Amino acid sequence: MIFKGFEWKIVLYVLFLLATLTVISWLINTHQYNYLLIAVPLAAYQTMKLISIQLRLHKEVNQFVEAMYYRDFSRTFNISRAPVELKRLRDGFNRIITTFKTVSHEREIQYRYLERILELVDTGILSYEQETGEILWINEAFKKLTGVPYLKNIHSFEKRNPYIFNEIIGLTPGNSKVLNVHQQARNLKILVNASVLKQNNLQYKLIAFQNVSETIAETESKAWQRLMNVMTHEIMNSVAPISSLADTLVHRLQSDTITTSLPAAELEDLELGINTIKSRSEGLLKFTASYRNLNKITRLDLQPVLVRDLFENLYTLMEPTLEKKHIELDIILRDPTICIAADTSWMEQLLINLLLNAIEAVKDGAEPMISLSAEAADSKVVVKVNDNGTGIPEDLIDQVFIPFFSTRKNGSGIGLSLCKQIMLLHKGAIEIQSVAGKGTSFLLTFQANLP
Repeated sequence: MIFKGFEWKIVLYVLFLLATLTVISWLINTHQYNYLLIAVPLAAYQTMKLISIQLRLHKEVNQFVEAMYYRDFSRTFNISRAPVELKRLRDGFNRIITTFKTVSHEREIQYRYLERILELVDTGILSYEQETGEILWINEAFKKLTGVPYLKNIHSFEKRNPYIFNEIIGLTPGNSKVLNVHQQARNLKILVNASVLKQNNLQYKLIAFQNVSETIAETESKAWQRLMNVMTHEIMNSVAPISSLADTLVHRLQSDTITTSLPAAELEDLELGINTIKSRSEGLLKFTASYRNLNKITRLDLQPVLVRDLFENLYTLMEPTLEKKHIELDIILRDPTICIAADTSWMEQLLINLLLNAIEAVKDGAEPMISLSAEAADSKVVVKVNDNGTGIPEDLIDQVFIPFFSTRKNGSGIGLSLCKQIMLLHKGAIEIQSVAGKGTSFLLTFQANLP
């Protein structure tokens, strides 16, 4: 133990000083002034000694406090060369600094770990100080969703995207809202949530951005399926008897009893009317039956499929039609090893539907052209069907995947609905990019699959 009697040492210094002062008082009272020449300097020395110890302690404490204030945890206090009265103090300082250093290191690790987690999640995170608008944190997911690579102050965001900025500022804590965002020629639905954090008398607003386009699309698809199940069932049950009855009436009109009892003109009008009823009933039944195809897909036979094989089969199948209509088909595949997990038959049906739509869009163009391409990036494969046709007006783009909706006069509105359902079953996504008068692109996004 380092002279735990350091406290006793201080006590002894004080006692010696008191004794010396007592002696000085006694010498003065007895008028022995000659001895004061020894006693007074001795008392002064003892006083200076105590003051010196106090100053050294004060200096050591100041150095420690300064190190703590500036978080200089690299600072150490030498114990081996320290005076006896400072060894215990320096040892205590070193222990405290070591503890702070350990806690700071653990907090740094936790911060880096949390930072890494926030960078990996798909949810965009934005945090800013409400009074000044200064950005505290944004992650990569936020940058990708909004297309903003850097942001120092929230008010700078107003120039980049006034719509999102106003929604963020106006969103009250605890509430959420779905925003329609057009990003990189894609229409996204982003769920935005807001919360507030308070720290050191400052208030921070935390905004979370989540891309819910696929979730909403899947929910809408299921809702349409349920609606069509009910509609097709009711229509079939109502129209089938009408068609059967019309067919019976046509045969009854051909009997001798009817032909002889009615004038020829009335008989002809009656037969025409019944045939019209029969024809329209059969047409409606056929139309309704076609929508049942949307609900036939329940399970897929997923296999690794090379995209180049899909393109080759599609070209072989559609080549006669393309040549007949003088349409050029360009296939772009820089990496022939690109592979996806797909049900070949349904995937071919999907691509055929998209190609037929493209043919319809470019058939009246001066230089009709369609291109098929595929690229792999970030563990995803994007297959693109592009044409330079008439395009789709911006206000109709969000409706093209809705059943019963078609931009063509004679379209049934089933093709793209079927395409969307096929992609949802493949755990993928289908998106449309179109400019009226310039052309349309359909993007099919899959999870990459090694061959």
